[in-house]
Amino acid sequence: MDNRNADAYAPLAHLLTGGEVVVLSGAGISTDSGIPDYRGPSGALRRHTPMTYQTFVGDPRARRRYWARSHLGWRTIVRATPNAGHRALAELDRRGLLAGILTQNVDGLHQAGGAGSVIELHGSLARVICLGCGDTTDREALDRRLRAANPRFAARSDTVNPDGDVELPDAMVDDFRTVDCQACRGGILKPDVVFFGESVPADRVRACFDLVERARLLLVLGSSLTVMSGRRFVIRAARLGIPVVIVNQGPTRGDDYAELTVDAPLGLVLPELVRLTDPTRSATAGDGPTGGRWHRLVPARSLPDRSRAGNGSAEVRPRG
Repeated sequence: MDNRNADAYAPLAHLLTGGEVVVLSGAGISTDSGIPDYRGPSGALRRHTPMTYQTFVGDPRARRRYWARSHLGWRTIVRATPNAGHRALAELDRRGLLAGILTQNVDGLHQAGGAGSVIELHGSLARVICLGCGDTTDREALDRRLRAANPRFAARSDTVNPDGDVELPDAMVDDFRTVDCQACRGGILKPDVVFFGESVPADRVRACFDLVERARLLLVLGSSLTVMSGRRFVIRAARLGIPVVIVNQGPTRGDDYAELTVDAPLGLVLPELVRLTDPTRSATAGDGPTGGRWHRLVPARSLPDRSRAGNGSAEVRPRG
């Protein structure tokens, strides 16, 4: 452990101690649980074209292909367990430092890790909705129906995409049988997630904006902020003068709005923030972690008085 980088994340920890922090999380927080992200180091988007709403609704063959791949991918999603980042964030929540979590993820791992107030911006793979009557059902129930309808489906895959499906050749899905809604007897079933090209429900967006507008700090974790669906909350916070901090591996499209950006793995940063914000901890020089890069100073004028630490700026430390 390099003492020159002792307590490297202390500036961010000071920002958190005032509470009322709203978290916006992306796929990067779930990579350590075996679920890849789209644009980060695991880069699923480079090899995978996500299903669009228009294709799902308009093309029965594409819909069958999606359900075959998603049926297989669900087995990986349902086995995934919260990682150190999820558990650390839940601990910060239990300490009363978080006002809520807005997640772009559909894997349910924040709740499984113990977090309380979570808004699933893009929905959840654990639910299924009928596009005809609006009935919602549990994904496990659908999984049982699909298994019964496809007893000879023996495809295998070790890699799941962020949206919960896997890559399979067409020959392996041509005979796959889908099932319809049991409530209205014929409606098209769709996972209760927001596909590309589909709009997030307006009431959910409003709830997210309300939470962000009451925040003291917006903390972005593991998101490249490439799509406006998540980036709009960063823009709103910045326009209202609410400090934005981004922790992500690699640059994001929200960096220009941030008071501070940190390039480091969340599995390293979040447990360290739990340690640094422990109310029973007495500061000890030389016990901090190594790794990570600060990319931007935090000007003192931008920090609420109750969270200002030292001279109000984070020291830039190169990776040691």
